[in-house]
Amino acid sequence: MSMADNLAAVRTRIDDACRACDRNPGEVSLLPVSKTKPPSMVDEAYRAGYRLFGENKVQDALAKSELMDANHPGLEWSIIGGLQTNKAKYVARFATEFQALDSLKIAHELDKRLQKEGRQLRVLVQMNSSAEPQKSGIAPEEAVDFARELAAFDSLDVRGLMTVALNSSDQRAVADCFDLVVATQEKLRQEAGDTSDWSELSMGMSGDLEIAIAHGSTQVRIGTDIFGARDPARTWRP
Repeated sequence: MSMADNLAAVRTRIDDACRACDRNPGEVSLLPVSKTKPPSMVDEAYRAGYRLFGENKVQDALAKSELMDANHPGLEWSIIGGLQTNKAKYVARFATEFQALDSLKIAHELDKRLQKEGRQLRVLVQMNSSAEPQKSGIAPEEAVDFARELAAFDSLDVRGLMTVALNSSDQRAVADCFDLVVATQEKLRQEAGDTSDWSELSMGMSGDLEIAIAHGSTQVRIGTDIFGARDPARTWRP
């Protein structure tokens, strides 16, 4: 199957999932996750109509940006992995979005760098909805205090929440993760609504997108089903 076929197949899954829970398919966007994949594959997805791409590693996204942006009008990059403070200057320079904010230290550094660049950055706060110690993200009980602090950073355009649910065959356990994010979203709207309207929920990947959509996701992040399985021997590096 071609890249366009893969994208169309995933989009059909999203649309079917929306209709199954009486949602408008236009409410849920698809973020192709191009991490470890070469610029040529991003180009194929671009030609199929996609403009925003997710990358885990800043150095990879920056290299692709430098190679591709000039010849791909409207191409944008979303950093979906964790960020070290020494990489914030790069994100501030080229990225459109950062989905893994879970530290005031990072927020401060991004804001400082963005002010110098004269830019704004769309931001999602990452939540650890599964309470797994190895995962990044703020705990639900920290969300309101964290959100209130973000109001001080003018260059951060806070849009909502992102999470990675429990990797489990137990659909109820996965759904519980998404339910917790939605409950936190509502609490943020009530108690930290001056920071954001918290309308965006980046929830769901290849294995759980139907559950995520049924529980309110506004964006799903898909890699393998679009770009193919990751082959360590063919991993792209700048």
